[in-house]
Order: sequence, then C-alpha cells, then structure tokens
Amino acid sequence: MLPVVAIVGRPNVGKSTLFNRLIGQRVAIVHDESGVTRDRHYGESFWNGRTFNVIDTGGYVPDNPDVMLAGIREQVHIALEESDVILFLVDVEHGLIDLDTHVADILRKQKKPVIVVANKADNEERRWNSSSFYSLGFEDLFPVSSVSGMGTGELMDRLVELLPEDVPEEEGEYPKIAIIGRPNVGKSSFVNAVLQDERSIVTDIPGTTRDSINSLLEYQEKKYILVDTAGLRRKTRVKENIEFYSTIRTHRAIRESDVVVMVIDATQGLEAQDIRLLTEAEKFNKGIIIAINKWDLVEKETNTFKEFELAIKTRLQTLEYIPVVSISALNKTRIYKVIELADEVLAERNKKISTAQLNEFIRATLENRPLPFARGKPLKITYATQVKQNPPVFAFFMNNPQDLPPHYRRYIENQLREKYSFRGVPVTMVFKQK
Repeated sequence: MLPVVAIVGRPNVGKSTLFNRLIGQRVAIVHDESGVTRDRHYGESFWNGRTFNVIDTGGYVPDNPDVMLAGIREQVHIALEESDVILFLVDVEHGLIDLDTHVADILRKQKKPVIVVANKADNEERRWNSSSFYSLGFEDLFPVSSVSGMGTGELMDRLVELLPEDVPEEEGEYPKIAIIGRPNVGKSSFVNAVLQDERSIVTDIPGTTRDSINSLLEYQEKKYILVDTAGLRRKTRVKENIEFYSTIRTHRAIRESDVVVMVIDATQGLEAQDIRLLTEAEKFNKGIIIAINKWDLVEKETNTFKEFELAIKTRLQTLEYIPVVSISALNKTRIYKVIELADEVLAERNKKISTAQLNEFIRATLENRPLPFARGKPLKITYATQVKQNPPVFAFFMNNPQDLPPHYRRYIENQLREKYSFRGVPVTMVFKQK
C-alpha cells in the first residue's frame, strides 16, 4: 500500500487548499468559511519518484459539544491513525494561537514524523515571522503559500525523505459504486454499515457529507470502491456556494461510477429529485440500483414491499428495469444484498451477445410483430450486432431508420431485456442506414 500523509490543523488555515496543491487538482472544496471540510478526503500525489496518498481533514476544535465538531474531531483522529507522516498546518497571517498549541499536544503523542507548515507566507515578512512556530516543539518547519505554491517544493522534498518504503499495491482498477440520494436518507449510515467503519460523519443533520468520499470495500473476495456523495437538495434550495460545489461533485461521482445506488427514505418514498438523478445515471449508461432505506420504520403486511416496488416502477415508467431492494442501515438488514446486486449489475454491463444469437433474436422479434410501413414501403432490419459492452451498445442496420416509430424501438428493447435481461443496465440501441 502507498504511504499516507495527513493534513491537520485548526479550522480555516488552508488545509484543503494545500491538499489540492499537493495532488494537483481541485478535489476538496475550498471556501473562506470555517468548517467546510467535514469528512476526510483522499488524493494521490507524486514527487521525486515517490507516489503517496494525501488525506485532507476538517478543522480540529477540541472539547466543543457541537455534534458536528465532535464528528470532525473523530475524523481527524482516524486520519492520524492511518497516516505515516503528518503535515501540521498553521496560519502565519494570524500567528500562533491556543488552538494550535492544543493540536500540537495531540500530535506529539502520535510518535510519527510531523512537519509544521506555516501557510499564507506569501511575502518575505511573513516568511520571517513563521519562525515563531518553532515554539510548538517540532524540528521541521516550512513557510509556504498554498495558493501560489511558494515554498511547497522544499516542503515536498522533505516530506518524501520522511516517507516509509512503498509496499507494492495490487494491480487493477476496482469498480466504483456511487451512493447517491437526497440529504438525510442514510447514505453515510449505509456506507459505514457495509464498511464496518466510521468512514463518514453520520448525524441527523441534512447535508453532513458535502464532498464525495471514496472507500475500498472487500466483499466475498472481490474489491469495490464505494463513493459516498453529498445529499442533493432541490436546486431552489441550493443557496450556499458550498452546496453548489457539492452538487457538482455528486454529478461528477455519477459520471465516474460504474454502478449508482439510489438510496431513498422508506418513510418518504420516491421524489422528483430522485427521478432526475436516476435519469442522469441512465443518460450516462451507469448500472442502477434503488435501495429503500429505513425499512425497519415501515409497518408491514404480506405484500408491503411488492406494493412499494410497484409504486416506484409505476412512477419510473421507462426505468422499470432497475432492481429495488429494501434495507435498514441502522439494523444492517440486507445491506450486503446491495453489494451482491451491484455485482450482478456489473456482470450485466459486461454481457456480450454473439452476432449469430442477436440476429436470430431479431428475426424472431420481427416475426412476432412485423415492422410497420413507412411512406408506403415496409421497413426492414437486415442485420444486428453488439458493437460495445460495459455499457452495452447494439447497432441495427435497416432501411430508412429515421422512420422507425419510438414505440417499436421500445418493443425491441423490451424483447431484448426479456430474452437477455440486462437487469439494472441502460441499453443503447442505434439504428443505422443499411
């Protein structure tokens, strides 16, 4: 596994800006409001021939009873446990304060290399003033400007010297499963239950997870990347710039995923925002699953789930191929059924139908319901082939494809699914001129 570097410090000293600088891209949300970074975020950095992981953490505030700040403190402690080297970020502009001293006391107990990074040292006077931070008791101190990059080269040189030797990582990329849904439906609770780890902060405050969080899951000898995303509100409610950035990150997580798990609240049901997200996932040809969370709160009779599922499929109309499963993240009921379904959907995305099978299928389909006439001439499909898998794309060669009615296209797709399933997978059909 790659070495791990954690960035820690009090709120609003520029940890996320430094994180983005070190990994070379804007992954963490940067905003001039303290407390923006709530969970810990991972990125990969490369310097002087060494590759290592970087963790960005929320601002550490000790002994505050606020549930959110308590969650951030726990996240910081987890990041410290995971790290090999710690970057202790302080702020030259505001100088040394009591909070810095408190964080330093915690870091001295870690028995790991600590580099003090004096941020916002963007002129000569501030660089000189950064020497006051030697009083924290750490040997390595580097004045930098995370915004401009000034001084970060020298910092990285020293950081690489302190890294332990690399342990070879297993080869291959793992499929990504994005967990999406409205705020407070239990996305982070589900991820934590599956991972058996407090990976994301879980409270009953909507919008707790603002960025997308990636975690490695190993289940039944297979590995997956779980992406816990920020809860999406209706656009009219996205008033903060921070929530706007979080919305962008969630949509990006959908685009970069292989399978999307839409978590809905069993006590609220499917809403218009959920359908919009599902439609977007279909647009980008992602595997799709619906997980009905908080099923433990529903009063049940013999056909309760079937009726709930039917109500969802009725509203989804053209998305009825999406599998639905009821879960309770709180009680850990059927949570791994979601992963098993995701594995099935991944297999469906990779399914390959031979050209011979496909042409036999289209022949039988046309016999069952002949193609209509257009402009006085019969439409004919003469040849079909699967041109792509993961996701599946089919090409049908015919005369006058522009005249093929939409209802007949749906008929072909329905027959294709009845024959070959493609459960949870959007199917792309292209009709081309012979």
